[in-house]
Amino acid sequence: MNAIHSVSSPTPVSIPFDSPGQLNPLIQQIAEAAPETDTEGAFPEEAFNWLAEAGLLSITLPGHELDFNRGQTARLLQLLKRIGSANLAVGRVYEGHINALYLIHLYASPEQRSNWYTDVIQHKRLFSVWNTQADNGVRIDEFTTSTGDPAYRLTGTKTFGSGGKWIQRPLITGDLRATDKQGWQMAIVPTEQVEPIAQDERFWKPLGMRASASFKLDFTGIHLKDNDLLGQPGDYLRQPYFSGGAIRFAAVQLGGAEAIYEATRQFLATLNRTDDILQQTRLAEMACLIESGNHWLRAAGENTDRWLAEGVDWQKIVAFANMTRTAIEEICLRVMPLAERCVGARGLLRPHPFERIHRDLTLYLRQPAPDATLVDIGKFVLTNAQLSDELWR
Repeated sequence: MNAIHSVSSPTPVSIPFDSPGQLNPLIQQIAEAAPETDTEGAFPEEAFNWLAEAGLLSITLPGHELDFNRGQTARLLQLLKRIGSANLAVGRVYEGHINALYLIHLYASPEQRSNWYTDVIQHKRLFSVWNTQADNGVRIDEFTTSTGDPAYRLTGTKTFGSGGKWIQRPLITGDLRATDKQGWQMAIVPTEQVEPIAQDERFWKPLGMRASASFKLDFTGIHLKDNDLLGQPGDYLRQPYFSGGAIRFAAVQLGGAEAIYEATRQFLATLNRTDDILQQTRLAEMACLIESGNHWLRAAGENTDRWLAEGVDWQKIVAFANMTRTAIEEICLRVMPLAERCVGARGLLRPHPFERIHRDLTLYLRQPAPDATLVDIGKFVLTNAQLSDELWR
């Protein structure tokens, strides 16, 4: 197993984003712009310009407010939730950006880190992680250039490439076939230095999340240098980082449920229905569900940082992440029909936001292997001798 690089962190840049109301203007701005990009082939480019201006593309880098080296996962999850509450498509792509930066934090060399962090800080470049593929997935074949230097030729496609052509630094995975190493390898493609990546927009005809621009992309003919490879074969799947990352997309999902909850309250106030006892009962249940999700996120963030620092069994970290993911999915699935009953058919018509948010959240909840996730939780608790009161301490 390769050592995970770490770097010392300077004094954090102060961005008190989680103080009361600090992010509200930005969140409202992104939310108000969301309907404009709710079409296939569109992308919320303006929203990411706003995130860059606010310093949120670089917020997890060394010396910044949520520096990965400082154990700020609970606060990061709250940030992801807030952005998801504004626009789930923006939240999905932003989470991919954070995911890529975390993998760089874990596995990059100091030189690579310096280069990729410069891409974010100075050039405001968007990163993402594109791992999903169909039968004709990506291969990474080593070859020698005319100058005798090692290089790599890509063939094959990725599906669900969120952000598409708007991502300047996609982190992709593929089957590496080289002389001295083979396996599932990460690489970061410097898009302005290689041939254009063929983009098939016909692939993306979704129920929701249209603005995430999750196209099919063909990397055939792309050439990479040795320094474009990230980590070693197999690092991408290393636990607890692979499965433990589910808490990040769960945070974005909860943001969608929270947006539905807030829109429901506003809709009922507009209709002067806040005195209706049945509406009060539904809103009470929604409030309990949303706050339950917040407790899950807080515990997941705090436990992840503490357990990683203590070096506990990675299976415990993954099991709690899986529970968080499962619980928040269930919370979202319960909030949506409650909101539907509150607002009725009238509320599900455009330009009200319910119709779009419901479509987006319905699709975004469909994450890989939910049944296997439950099985893994069950295996962990059934094979652990600790009392339930002690198991997650």
